[in-house]
Amino acid sequence: MNTIDTVVIGAGHAGLAVSRLLTDVGRDHVVLDRGRVGERWRTERWDSLRLLTPNWMTRLPSWQHRGADPDRFMSAGGFVRYLERYAESFGSPIVGGTTVRELSHATYGGYRVITDRGTWRARHVIIATGPHGVPHVPAGLDATEVLTANSYRNPDQLMPGGVLVVGASSSGVQIADELNRAGREVALSTGRHTRMPRNYRGMDIFWWLQATGRLARTIHEVPDPSAARREPSMQLVGRAPEHDVDLVALQARGVRLLGRFDGMQGARARFRPDLAQNVAAADNRMHRVLDAVDEYVARTGLTDEVLPTHRPRRLDLPAPTGSVNLSREGIGTVLVAAGYRPDYPWLRLPITDPDGSIRQHRGVTLAPRVYVVGQRFQHRRDSGFIDGARHDARTVVRHLQTGSTSIASGERSEETAA
Repeated sequence: MNTIDTVVIGAGHAGLAVSRLLTDVGRDHVVLDRGRVGERWRTERWDSLRLLTPNWMTRLPSWQHRGADPDRFMSAGGFVRYLERYAESFGSPIVGGTTVRELSHATYGGYRVITDRGTWRARHVIIATGPHGVPHVPAGLDATEVLTANSYRNPDQLMPGGVLVVGASSSGVQIADELNRAGREVALSTGRHTRMPRNYRGMDIFWWLQATGRLARTIHEVPDPSAARREPSMQLVGRAPEHDVDLVALQARGVRLLGRFDGMQGARARFRPDLAQNVAAADNRMHRVLDAVDEYVARTGLTDEVLPTHRPRRLDLPAPTGSVNLSREGIGTVLVAAGYRPDYPWLRLPITDPDGSIRQHRGVTLAPRVYVVGQRFQHRRDSGFIDGARHDARTVVRHLQTGSTSIASGERSEETAA
């Protein structure tokens, strides 16, 4: 059995952020991962994927993008290379190809981390496996071919014919757009979604979200924390602003829009008559954000520095469609991009909620000296973004260092730290 101070589970951006900070304070630790650095970015992303955030937002502790193209968007492969260079820059003690089988209390104190390559005994454990667990596949989905977004690579992979894409958050709209541009007939089943323009008044939407403080907004500042953590990802693509992938843009390119998927009846897929309701809710949320941007521009005197207000146009709602016969309409593939559900089959500690998510406050769980980093809206709105993990990582490592039972001290200074 190996004995060490801290085991970090996961060598993605969150795990590496923690590793850098532990290295800086001299904590003996190891980073375990089932694969290589950034494994999900290597094996569970489609070929053309780029980050949704601009390069200037690709920031980790003591590391950030310094190229000549800060406003462009890294490819998935480029981001893997970025993480590799980051890990090499401080000699992160990564043990790859190591699958965690069990995390439980050790007999004589601390924690036992059992892997397929041996067992570690640690005083501290930091779970940094990210917010993606297992793909959520709606109940009752029975079709010729069902593929989840994490298994999709490119249009040539699919069976001939049309495609029904279920889910209209970031992954769903990007994949629907790619399939449409490849000449496929595409129908998009749309539930609750988050609409946002790639560019507003001449600046990337993430520039505005940072400038107005929305990314730094904490979970304590939202009226419904549970809903905030379930908020769908934005309908964006990492490309020039003239290539939007919201429902208006997709409809204009020939993508058929449907309501939320509501099960199968033979070869017929059913859909709820809720498209208008979902679109209206998304538009209202978007306009509230853009109103806040306009108020910020007026308050800070930026009116002459940015473009005039030009709001995205509203969707021309199609007539409701109750069902579609997939076979008759030549739809050979159903591609599910309906998000993920928490999945910790190796976790033997009482720290999860009924939905399977890890219960935590600013990364501190109910098990002493067990932490989590990289969850969606873990504390700040940007916690689930690459750029935001550094804030949660700092909080967790500071708590680990001090052994404090309270993390209120210094909270404000951390919220504003770059």
